[in-house]
Amino acid sequence: MKILSSPARLLTAIFLFAAFIIFSCKKEISQTLSPQEEEQANVNSTGSDAEAESLFNGVFDDIMGVNNVVGLSGAGIFGRSAVSNGPGNVARIDSAPPCLIIHSSGTTFPVTITYDFGTTGCICGDGHARRGKIITTYTNRLTIPGASATTQFEDFYNDSIHVENTTTHVITNTGSLDTLKYTVEVHAKLTRINGNYSEWQSRKIITRISPNVIASLQDYFRVEGSASGRVKRNDLLVGWRSEIIEPLMKRFGCRWISKGRVRILRETLSSGSQWTGILDYGSGICDNIATLRVNNHDYNITLH
Repeated sequence: MKILSSPARLLTAIFLFAAFIIFSCKKEISQTLSPQEEEQANVNSTGSDAEAESLFNGVFDDIMGVNNVVGLSGAGIFGRSAVSNGPGNVARIDSAPPCLIIHSSGTTFPVTITYDFGTTGCICGDGHARRGKIITTYTNRLTIPGASATTQFEDFYNDSIHVENTTTHVITNTGSLDTLKYTVEVHAKLTRINGNYSEWQSRKIITRISPNVIASLQDYFRVEGSASGRVKRNDLLVGWRSEIIEPLMKRFGCRWISKGRVRILRETLSSGSQWTGILDYGSGICDNIATLRVNNHDYNITLH
């Protein structure tokens, strides 16, 4: 029997390991998905896009809402709650949870604000448990044209979703003194404890369409743009891209996007054809339910 030398054994081990990795990846992005698997892949893609859209829609509101120095106080988790001070006297107070600690570098721009949710879980007014840190640097107040806010994440979790530290979120005011308009660019990876993950790259234009001259928490915004990414659910790894085909509608006073439609395209690797899903956020009612239609089947998507 021929005995392999140590270098030969090492090369053989490397080859076998590489072959295993290649086989595993091919299994995850199988080119021979059945119609049922293709439909599930589209459902996974839509869920991934909606999950990321909802999470970073909240991040936008939180970054804007911390105070009037850098944004518009009262949006997101800083939303105000009504408190009665007696008959006919109702006051509004900020409802940020006491477990949130905010550190600010000062009031002279650029200003860096760290949102520290601790390490054990901080239940916020929207019902979600956050932990870790969000760190945002503002070049100016976000209501000022040209201002920007660049956000990074440090060991940050929203419920069981881990926003990886490599994630970046940038808001730029690309509007004018008469029209608030923001360009929002996100490069994110969201992971779960079971190994599932989503990668999300998004570029959106958010434009204020409220009739009032002065910005307020009742402002309505139109969201346009596109996104792309990959999603891994169990042994299925697929890529997708999305496009807003009917502008999304959001307002600071609602936790969720309440109107608009998104087309999700899942290119099938076997034939080059496409499976298309349409995600419908509803008719304008502030709720956390959206509907996905793919291959003439409807699925309810719960927004978080």
